[in-house]
Amino acid sequence: MFELGWIEIGLIGVIALVVLGPERLPKAARLAGLWVRKARAQWFAMKAELEREIAAEELKTGLGGVRRDLQDAADRVREDLRGMDASLREGLRDDPPSADASAPSAGPSPSAGPSPSAPARPDAAPPVP
Repeated sequence: MFELGWIEIGLIGVIALVVLGPERLPKAARLAGLWVRKARAQWFAMKAELEREIAAEELKTGLGGVRRDLQDAADRVREDLRGMDASLREGLRDDPPSADASAPSAGPSPSAGPSPSAPARPDAAPPVP
């Protein structure tokens, strides 16, 4: 804004004393001080409100970026799941189940190897629980 030095303030005081007189000068000085305080309070309130609005806007902008990132990640996951689902369905379509694979087997499968409860050799003792 503008700056007032001691000389300018003294000159304003002398002019005010001459114009208003010694009886009305203290009352006018109090009124001028009141106006200055109100103006400063309004200025600081407006400045604080503006800073809060700017901070809120920055927060919204930051959250918007995070939201977009999360939405992009969710879209990528959905696309990956669709791709996996399609490849799984295609794999099932290409390799239909055989008739004997769908029926339950009566005994252990030959590729499964010995079961943990069955003895590995006929002459070996069963495992102790």
